[in-house]
Amino acid sequence: MQNGIMKDWLDSSHLYGANIAYVEELYEAFLEDPESVPDDWVAVFNALPHRSNIPDDVPLSPLKEYFLRLARDNNSRISSSAQDPQTGSKQVKVLQLINAFRFRGHQHAKLDPLELWKQPRVPDLDPAFHNLEDSDFNQAFNVGSYAIGRETMPLDELYRSLQKTYCGSIGAEYMHITDTEEKRWIQAHLESVEGCGNYSKDDQIRLLKSLTAAEGLEKYLGAKFPGAKRFSLEGGDSLIVLLKELVRSSGSAGLKEVVIGMAHRGRLNVLVNVLGKTSAELFDEFAGRHDSAWGTGDVKYHQGFSSDFATPGGNVHLSLAFNPSHLEIVNPVVIGSVRARQDRRGDSCLPITIHGDAAIAGQGVVQETFNMSQTRGYSVGGTVRIVINNQIGFTTSNPRDSRSTQYCTDIAKMVQAPIFHVNGDDPQAVAFVGQLALDFRNTFKRDVVVELVCYRRHGHNEADEPNATQPLMYQKIKKHPTPRKVYANQLTSENILEDSEVNSLSNGYRDQLDRGECVVEEWRPMTGHSVNWKPYLNHSWDIEYDTRLDIDKVKELAEKISIYPDSHKLHPRVRKVYEDRALMAKGEKPADWGFAENLAYATLLDSGAGVRLTGQDTGRGTFFHRHAVLHNQDDGSTYFPLKNLSDQQGPFYLYDSVLSEEAVLAFEYGYSTAEPESLVLWEAQFGDFANGAQVVIDQFLSSGEQKWGRMCGLVMLLPHGYEGQGPEHSSARLERFLQLCAEQNMQVCVPSTPAQVYHMLRRQHIRKIRRPLIVMSPKSLLRHPTAVSSLDELASGRFYNVLDEIDELIPEQVEQIVMCAGKVYYDLLDARRKAEQTNVAIIRIEQLYPFPYEDISQLLEKYQHVKQFVWCQEEPQNQGAWYCSQHHFFAAIPDNAKLRYAGREASASPAVGYMSLHLEQQRALVQDALTIK
Repeated sequence: MQNGIMKDWLDSSHLYGANIAYVEELYEAFLEDPESVPDDWVAVFNALPHRSNIPDDVPLSPLKEYFLRLARDNNSRISSSAQDPQTGSKQVKVLQLINAFRFRGHQHAKLDPLELWKQPRVPDLDPAFHNLEDSDFNQAFNVGSYAIGRETMPLDELYRSLQKTYCGSIGAEYMHITDTEEKRWIQAHLESVEGCGNYSKDDQIRLLKSLTAAEGLEKYLGAKFPGAKRFSLEGGDSLIVLLKELVRSSGSAGLKEVVIGMAHRGRLNVLVNVLGKTSAELFDEFAGRHDSAWGTGDVKYHQGFSSDFATPGGNVHLSLAFNPSHLEIVNPVVIGSVRARQDRRGDSCLPITIHGDAAIAGQGVVQETFNMSQTRGYSVGGTVRIVINNQIGFTTSNPRDSRSTQYCTDIAKMVQAPIFHVNGDDPQAVAFVGQLALDFRNTFKRDVVVELVCYRRHGHNEADEPNATQPLMYQKIKKHPTPRKVYANQLTSENILEDSEVNSLSNGYRDQLDRGECVVEEWRPMTGHSVNWKPYLNHSWDIEYDTRLDIDKVKELAEKISIYPDSHKLHPRVRKVYEDRALMAKGEKPADWGFAENLAYATLLDSGAGVRLTGQDTGRGTFFHRHAVLHNQDDGSTYFPLKNLSDQQGPFYLYDSVLSEEAVLAFEYGYSTAEPESLVLWEAQFGDFANGAQVVIDQFLSSGEQKWGRMCGLVMLLPHGYEGQGPEHSSARLERFLQLCAEQNMQVCVPSTPAQVYHMLRRQHIRKIRRPLIVMSPKSLLRHPTAVSSLDELASGRFYNVLDEIDELIPEQVEQIVMCAGKVYYDLLDARRKAEQTNVAIIRIEQLYPFPYEDISQLLEKYQHVKQFVWCQEEPQNQGAWYCSQHHFFAAIPDNAKLRYAGREASASPAVGYMSLHLEQQRALVQDALTIK
């Protein structure tokens, strides 16, 4: 077959004698980049015989013999019109020159408005490097795959075209992409128009209006509120051009929603000039006027906003996410919110994330988010990532101090995202790149990066003095015209606009600000794109809820989650789990933790609710207890019992996550803030691994509602319990969550029975409150013989904030009450039973926050005579619940009673690393708790 192709080709070619040098060079070009040679040559080289025991770039001498042998076999003769060897060699060099511009043209692009960049000279971009001489410039050459729409071009014309395409205001990096179709798509869209968009007069006026608005707002704020922090966009004004063009194009492409995440710089400008927040509302925030009736609020450059934006393709709903100062953490939040919207409405939502140059290179959550971008559980069909490169990372004066790569965007190459660098002083190039980026994202469903190379006219904030650390840069900035001025001068010099028309735009914008109006012509009132949050507003924890379910329905669902197809061969250990579950479904065996948890999800799904559960080992559960996904041992196929309850059930999403905590938890937070009608859960592999996501817990989960009014019903399942597994596998840092508790901001629960976890999960969805639920999940209790529940307890019970003594003690004989939470209860119970003690009662507090005063008060009515109370915990004294909750304990016990601590001594480490020492400590704290002193 290969020889047939080659012979056919030889019939019409002249592959003899001196021409072999031409073939050699062409083949070398093919080895470097197959797309650099004409398609017919690609077919020839692809047809070469391949042997597995030699590398792909084989020596050329066997190839010479191969070609000559084929020629002899074909009885070909040297044609009188054979290509001149020197001409053939030049042709290869021309193709190599084209390839050099594709690979490295961006290094000579005119990207820096200040012209301060000292880019190294790239010899590959010089024709002389390829032995092309002045005499060759008038000769026409085949341009190979260069997508200019012509097969041949004079070298001088081709060289000018390459410089215009790859070395103008746009620097394109895409040759690191391995997918040929993606590379050719970019080449076609760049090279066919030589890197320039075609803009009518109306288009140009629209771009100038955007720049006028960007500059006008900053100057107005600077005059009206001198010295006030606003993190000015000045220098990066083209961001407004880029965003508005992206939104317009999104509507034309059929997208219905755009969610934006960004940091401080330029945020006020985006709020006013893109989303349509009225200038009057912004001025009130500067003046300190606010509604004090609800929440603690946040500074103005952390605020989000929502509106509708009119485009030629219909209205697009815009959302700018709320976010704290922590750099880049908002990005996975935005992407999670987009995934929730896509799951609800289909693929009609676009995420746009805006980064700083130092932050995108320096913050690890960026890598985590890129890594998630193409995974099943976290993909959103690509994100448009904009980098505002003002060439100063915070106050760092040299990029060498903020990264180890040439470009701040090199991190994006890990997912082979194309990167388009663009000069911020060229708004038409900015608009063109925005369209190109969006089209690529929509076509290939992948991330794409736009780096807006600009500058920062002021310091980090308006009170900062940048000349102290960047004197040369700021001398240049002071003399440099603004982007609006640069573009206005261009339009007037080209006789597109008169000076009076330019001035009229500026004056008209300023008049709108004076009147406090919305300055975005495309702004429209929202028409119900967002999910309805009204049912969840203004509720306290005592709102009525009922987690009971008819016993027949419970049995029906229990049976459904316990069966799987006969053809689905399970691992023996998993098969035993499901055999036990079948008995549990019949009531012939008490329910264990995994059965009760899966049944809770089944009841919610059966009601039409959605459930999303993710984590690093969530499908089976880190401790081999959940097994919500069953793996066929014969063919590796999977089966989800929870997806096969009925045709009318809600959606069930279960994903084993990437090995990340920060980005994944932020993603799930974002998902939960956009989807109140689903139960969203994240499980840590071990509870203390949540440390890696502490910024999400501190800045979003614990305070997002108080700062921004953003509700979130996310559940965190954190395996917790002292089993002798060492410091990193014991504590979920309960104390840190309790320390963050205030204003009824979240729930912290430590369930100790399967029935409790069942009702706790159902309560989280059924009760019309959407606040985070932090669960200290057990490990050894998952299969503890005493930690079981009956079907009746699941069907007719509820979640009890406090659990009373279960043994039949005589209340009047009780002299001491031990209060505890979690796994230690079973150690206390076992030790007390072995000692046959009847004068010590054990009470479990299953919800530590909001603290259940009323429930404890009712439970203690029969123990009013008891004067000795003990709080017992496994954690060291400076950890766990003791320090953070003892004021609750003291308030809950009788006034004249005493309360003491029983547990491990204070420790810098969460737990010991030696099993013998662990067991010794555990015995001691249990004995101490049960001893009456």
